Formats: sequence, structure tokens, C-alpha cells
Amino acid sequence: MSLTFDTLVDRAKSLVASGGRAVLGIAGAPAAGKSTLAEELVAALAPQPPAGLVRDRWIAHVPMDGYHLADAELVRLGRRDRKGAADTFDALGYAALLRRVHDDQDEIIYAPGFERTIEQPIAGTIPIERAARLIVTEGNYLLLDTPHWRTVRPLLTEVWYADLDQDTRLDRLIARHVRFGKPQQAAISWATGTDERNAAVIAATRDQADLIVPAELIRRIGTPPA
Repeated sequence: MSLTFDTLVDRAKSLVASGGRAVLGIAGAPAAGKSTLAEELVAALAPQPPAGLVRDRWIAHVPMDGYHLADAELVRLGRRDRKGAADTFDALGYAALLRRVHDDQDEIIYAPGFERTIEQPIAGTIPIERAARLIVTEGNYLLLDTPHWRTVRPLLTEVWYADLDQDTRLDRLIARHVRFGKPQQAAISWATGTDERNAAVIAATRDQADLIVPAELIRRIGTPPA
């Protein structure tokens, strides 16, 4: 039987059957549809909480993008020209957030967001209330087995991989770069250069996912992905 969006909704909901906190990770290459999938899942799940949980407040969406290092730090480190690579994120800070989520001790936790119009992280923009039992997070490197990133995977209850086909993904990625200010040729160069090198690293982690979300389903779920 083919995978459907309703199947994904049911599977995500089942992660909190025990009433404890669960973190669902969605991994994939740049513009593979991670954010769109996460947003659609949250929108579908929010009004149908498991028994005993609070409608709308039982689920939260926390993208990994808020853990981009700021441009000033990337310049200091000499990494600005490959922004988006695995070592241009605060992987340990992201893991610390996930540990705090699992500790479930705080009335509210604030996570950083990412503002695409300025391409910078913004502190304290995403509230995670105590009522939130399912945290949906998405990012490129959730399955990466390197010294800093390998601390992340044990903190994710499940990881799904958004497996959008290369042609569609690249078209969407270039369009996204243009939408947020890059000239067309610069967008193509970045998407096929820096982004493509990162995509190859991410694709190598695909087989470590608990579930592969196929391209045909991703294309049905949404338009311009993250």
C-alpha cells in the first residue's frame, strides 16, 4: 500500500501514545520539502490531540534553521562562502535544546528562528509550551554521524527523510534563492555549488532514516519547500 499524508499524520500522532514528549525529525537536502511537510503535519494534527492533551497546544514546530551561525561568526571562522554546510550550524546548541525538551522541566522554552529575508538566526522567536507533547523539527543534518551532529539522533524519537527528486528540488531551490534576493545567475551558482555539495552529504544519510517520504507524496503536499 502506498504511503499517504493521512498515514503520516497517524504515525506522527502515535509517537505520543504514552503521554510523554516525543520529537519527530524530518531530514532532507535543501529545498526537499522539509518545512512544508512539517507545517502541513502540524496544521493537520493540532486540532486532533490524543486523549487528555490540549487542542492546538499539544504540538509545536521547531525548525533547526535557527541554529545557523550568524554571518559575523562565519566570517570569523572563514566559512561564510559555504554557509549551510554542516559546520556552519551550532549543532551542540541544537542538541542542548532537544535535551531540554526531553527533560520536560520548564513551563516554556524559547527556540531561535531564522529570518530568510536577512538570512540570519533570530533568538527567542519560537515558544515551546509545557503542554506541547509532540515537537516536530526539521533540518538538513539530523542523521549526520560526525562528532557534533551525532549527539542529535538519539534525541529524536523518529526521523523521516524527505526524498524529493533532484530536478524538482533544484528548481525549487533556485526559485527560493531568487525569491529571497539573489540574482538568477547567483542563485543557480549557489544552488549547484555550495548547496549541491551539502546535498550530497545529506543524501548519504538517507538510509539511516526510520521512514522515507517519497517524491510523489512531497509534491502533492506542498509548494515551495524549505
